[in-house]
Amino acid sequence: MRVALFTETFLPKIDGIVTRLKHTVEHLQRRGHQTLVFCPEGGLKEYQGAQIEGIKGMPLPLYPELKLAFPGPQIKTALQKFQPDLIHVVNPAVLGLGGIYYAKTLNIPLVASYHTHLPQYLQHYGLGALEGVLWELLKLAHNQARLNLCTSSAMVRELQSHGIERVDLWQRGVDTELFQPHLTSATMRAKLSQGHPEAPLLLYVGRVSAEKQIDQIKPVLEAIPQARLAIIGDGPHRETLERHFAGTPTYFAGYMQGLELASAFASADAFIFPSRTETLGLVLLEAMAAGCPVVAAASGGITDIVADGVNGYLFDPHDPEGAVTATQKLLGAGEERENLRRQARQEAERWGWPAATRQLVEYYRRALGAGDLPLAA
Repeated sequence: MRVALFTETFLPKIDGIVTRLKHTVEHLQRRGHQTLVFCPEGGLKEYQGAQIEGIKGMPLPLYPELKLAFPGPQIKTALQKFQPDLIHVVNPAVLGLGGIYYAKTLNIPLVASYHTHLPQYLQHYGLGALEGVLWELLKLAHNQARLNLCTSSAMVRELQSHGIERVDLWQRGVDTELFQPHLTSATMRAKLSQGHPEAPLLLYVGRVSAEKQIDQIKPVLEAIPQARLAIIGDGPHRETLERHFAGTPTYFAGYMQGLELASAFASADAFIFPSRTETLGLVLLEAMAAGCPVVAAASGGITDIVADGVNGYLFDPHDPEGAVTATQKLLGAGEERENLRRQARQEAERWGWPAATRQLVEYYRRALGAGDLPLAA
């Protein structure tokens, strides 16, 4: 099978979407499928045997790390040369609209997937009044596809409730070979705690942006003064958060990847995730695979991953004391915390990338033979 993948973000950018896509491309190539990736220009020409067609773009004003890549004639030329069986657009916004256009004009079956809950992001950038308009635009784009995939059951229901059709669930995935509990490291713990390895170590990993609501971890630190916080990642909200957390034992570590990141997860006592806008929260699965218990808002796709009191703790996102109470409960759990670590790892082991990619290939085959596709139950 020959698949042309259109995405608004790819390597060298680091985030949950890129993590899913790079593993998907890798496993598609391993299975003998050929992949062509259209993405904003980032210097890469190839990844795991897949050709990358970089499209020139400009930084997004509210988020300079992201580039707006505008589709042009080179896309048609590359598609005609590659001759794809199917086009898959990921979070169609700008470049993805080119994928939709050429799927229609060249009569190529189209699959779309939804990974970023953009309508909820708007309120964090002062644009909440545009939410209804954005849903209409998303509906118009996604309903061009033969199949629309979401990464959590909550998002399947959300898209269906807004009139998006032919929606199904693309199962979660995590690299259980990389993220493992035995990678705990005294050196890493000392680094993340800034020389206080004996203190309870809280961890956040992910995009450092307004919609992640990282600022809401500060009350947890104030309620547990002996705790330390490490924030791994970067983004447009970093300077604001550095001012917000000034005077607290918070370490901004920047980006980490590979074994370094896996060691950070395994070395922490709790992973704190206050975001209410997650379609899945892939980083939660990475923490769980490393045996790091999680404290997360019971919102969006997170409830597909975290079972409260079984492999982590959930809190009511509308309760201002919820994160504080859940974190205190986790840190005070003692022997129970070890059970949470073990059960978090067991949950992650159910969701390897090979299985997620096999499922995706079956969806592709369904789209290739599709007339009217059933909605998810």
